[in-house]
Amino acid sequence: MDSNKLHRVEKAAGGAAGAVFGAVGLALKILATVLLIFLTTALLFACIFAFYVKTTLQDDLDVSLSDYSLSESSIIYYEDSNGEWQELATLSGSENRIWVDLEDIPDHLVKALVAIEDRRFYEHKGVDWFRTLAAITTMFSSSDDIFGGSTITQQLIKNLTGNNDVTVKRKLIEIFQALEFEQKYDKDEIITWYLNAVYFGEGSYGIYAAAKTYFDKEPSELTLAESAAIVGIVNLTTYYSPFYSEENNKNRQETILREMYEQGYINYDEYTSAVNEQLVFARSANEAGQQEIYSWYVETVIEDVKADLMEQKGISADAAEQLLYSGGYRIYTCYDPEIQADVDAVYQNLDALPKSYRPSEQQLQSAIVIMDPYTGEIVALAGGVGEKTANLITNRATQSERPPGSSFKPLSVYAPAIEAGLITQNTLVNDAPAGEITLSGNPNWYPNNADHTNRGIVTIRQAVMSSLNTVAAQVLDKLGVDASYSFLENNLGFTTLIEQDRNYSSLALGELTNGATVREMTQAFCTFINGGIFTESHVYTQVTDSSGSLVLENNIETHVAMKANTAYNVLDMLYGAATSGTGTEANFWSQPVAGKTGTSSYNWNRWFCGTTGYYTAAVWTGYDMPEQMYFYGNPAAQIWRSVMSAVHEGLEWKSLPSPSYVGGDTMIFGDLTSPSPSPSEEPEESTEPDTPVEPSEPVEPEQSTAPDSGTEDDDPGYYFEE
Repeated sequence: MDSNKLHRVEKAAGGAAGAVFGAVGLALKILATVLLIFLTTALLFACIFAFYVKTTLQDDLDVSLSDYSLSESSIIYYEDSNGEWQELATLSGSENRIWVDLEDIPDHLVKALVAIEDRRFYEHKGVDWFRTLAAITTMFSSSDDIFGGSTITQQLIKNLTGNNDVTVKRKLIEIFQALEFEQKYDKDEIITWYLNAVYFGEGSYGIYAAAKTYFDKEPSELTLAESAAIVGIVNLTTYYSPFYSEENNKNRQETILREMYEQGYINYDEYTSAVNEQLVFARSANEAGQQEIYSWYVETVIEDVKADLMEQKGISADAAEQLLYSGGYRIYTCYDPEIQADVDAVYQNLDALPKSYRPSEQQLQSAIVIMDPYTGEIVALAGGVGEKTANLITNRATQSERPPGSSFKPLSVYAPAIEAGLITQNTLVNDAPAGEITLSGNPNWYPNNADHTNRGIVTIRQAVMSSLNTVAAQVLDKLGVDASYSFLENNLGFTTLIEQDRNYSSLALGELTNGATVREMTQAFCTFINGGIFTESHVYTQVTDSSGSLVLENNIETHVAMKANTAYNVLDMLYGAATSGTGTEANFWSQPVAGKTGTSSYNWNRWFCGTTGYYTAAVWTGYDMPEQMYFYGNPAAQIWRSVMSAVHEGLEWKSLPSPSYVGGDTMIFGDLTSPSPSPSEEPEESTEPDTPVEPSEPVEPEQSTAPDSGTEDDDPGYYFEE
């Protein structure tokens, strides 16, 4: 090729190259300009977004755990025979939750949660950007205004704030909240709060409630397989609940176990073992949703704690209930499981109850309260017979008021009269019919005895043993209704009396306008065995919050209701009544028993209130809609014997204290012509039990099987069984 042609080719090539380089340069300039514009736009957008965050979202970004208090269930405890506190019941409000610290949560449960909900939990700073970008892409590709990708931190924030709006703004707030949140709290704090806050279905908030609900276990007792099954419920609490579908739950559990294996949290053997483990749930699907039925004792605890919270804090009943069910309280009770089991064996077995020889369309009802007379602790009770099938129904032991009949006489007549020096055990009284005796305080009223007979001159002790209405009326006449009423209210703690009870029939015969509760009667009878010391009954000793700080302290409240010798004189007469008087059906002979029967007008209510050296108990029997009772003997005394004989099985013989002074029998009291005995100086009394008043080798008398006497009466308003 000649030189000219070569020159032309080179010139053309150079021009082409120049054109190419020029085009590339122009393209680069254009690209740089675009990039500059993009960066400028991005920077401007960032500034605008930062301004938006600062002015619009800043107030929503600060989330502090100290600002949130999770609604927490309260727990009722009892002390077992080893001195360990055991759970008796859980009280839950709108959220059934009990806090669990991380050290009490199995490590494999935490790993199961992280594996399925947030695999990069321990790597990110609150937001998993990989999942977030994927979720944003999904949102734009589907033109949907929602996306997932939430980390455990973000889910916790959503649970705490309650902000469930499905909007981009909410998601942005959540992202920035999570970033700031993880600057203040470590991963352990976050996972602990999450596991205590999240809802696990079936009314279970937090891992404690979930473990109890699904497997009836403490969280620390959960196996790997059980942990995966529970964690799986969080995603769709109804669909994955084993109570809805065990198949759905199993599929989800195996997915979680596979994720744990693939992420290196468990080895293959652990994986296969967990997959093959047979899960045993606390109940089946068809049992789901059944309400927990609280026992009579637990409901008494609830009512007492509510009342004390109202008094201490000056709050309403609704506010006290809210605190009780959602405040995370720990309530320590006086409940004795062995004694309660003896009560339940009789009260929950309808076949074990006395049978009427003239059946009623109603079920015979009964209530019992058993107390430690020296501490005031109610150790067991029942507010009705048969299986308890509902909550917050009438508790016949603590809420129902029924006339106590003659079981009231030792409290309203004989104890205050001995205390006032008006009578002794051996004071003589004329058991005479109406017409021969006129009461000075109420000349138009005078009662019959239950058997419509009169015995002439008798001692007070004989009158108590035979439950003579005429003698009780005469003693009350000398004592005065005001003195009797005051003694009951101020000395023996009765709160159910009303002004209409300031009359002879109510106080001498126990025919109260409304009645007394079984709890009141038990509490009052404790005074006789406890040397005249009245002790307020209680079912719990203290209440703390979940951190152990004291909320309520139920200190023992006592006062001197009567002199010790007064109490022991009444106790001595009650021993006679239970040994060879109207109350022999209650005697079980392995322990000395002192007590008194009671029957109200029309034979509507039957009672027995009595004590041993160990425990005091009162039993009421009757019908919910009052009607005449037809039983061989006294059903209340029979139930008392059935329960208390079991309670005292294996206990050593414990003698009853006897009085240091009884008094002479020379003074006639009742014919209105002879003087009344004046108070005598008594020797200094000992608080230690005296010589036993009972025989050392008691022999059980034959029990009568004859029907009640005098079940029909011409004047039923004055009729009393004993």
